[in-house]
Amino acid sequence: MENKIMTKILLRGCNGKMGQVVTSIAEQDLETEIVAGIDWNTEQKNSYPVYKTISECPIKADVIIDFSSPSELEELLETAKKQTLPIVLCTTGLNEEQIISIENASKEIAILRSANMSFGINVLMKLVQEAAKKLTEAGFDIEVIERHHNQKVDAPSGTALALADAINESLDNQYHYVYDRSKERHKREKNEIGISAVRGGTIVGEHTILFAGRDEVIELKHTAYSKEIFANGAVQAAKFLSGKKSGMYQMSDVTE
Repeated sequence: MENKIMTKILLRGCNGKMGQVVTSIAEQDLETEIVAGIDWNTEQKNSYPVYKTISECPIKADVIIDFSSPSELEELLETAKKQTLPIVLCTTGLNEEQIISIENASKEIAILRSANMSFGINVLMKLVQEAAKKLTEAGFDIEVIERHHNQKVDAPSGTALALADAINESLDNQYHYVYDRSKERHKREKNEIGISAVRGGTIVGEHTILFAGRDEVIELKHTAYSKEIFANGAVQAAKFLSGKKSGMYQMSDVTE
């Protein structure tokens, strides 16, 4: 029987909602082990020790999964660089200055950052690129429709924009985005991608890419039923990133 390489994970934000889901996923994965956690809440019991800051943690790991807030990003990057530790960066709400810091740090360590950690969404991005190249040649229009729960404040979602960007990239960036058709009174232009947002109920996340042609419609759709898909993607990304050379990576690299 082939021996599997165990990936040792340091989980930042371990006692948050997503951190606990990652813990559960990693415990079921025979190729991963969370060796320590980082969280301001050190009282909650886990199967691994928890430290308030990453600089306090003496335990060696192969990779960091970060599901915390952006407030302590600099400490995370500095510690990771000192220990040459790759980072799977799942934290959202980063500002431009922090994104520049991440890009600079990637010159020294491997960093994976993605708009959506779902394995399925990142496969979908490749599928829509292939479909767009073929279907736009046949005159098909493109619409991206996203649906989320009524507590989500941003619209459209980062994933919807990432899907639109992936499509546009495959079309040599010749298309522009239209978000609100109620403000304009004219026919749809050929080189536009419509992006619509729906908010309601407890919808975890749903993204549909609609290709509308003459007398036929093709839809490619991804539905998230729980946050486990994002945690599972992060764990798969950690296994992929362990041992990688410095640079910026995306989930699309994991799905290749």
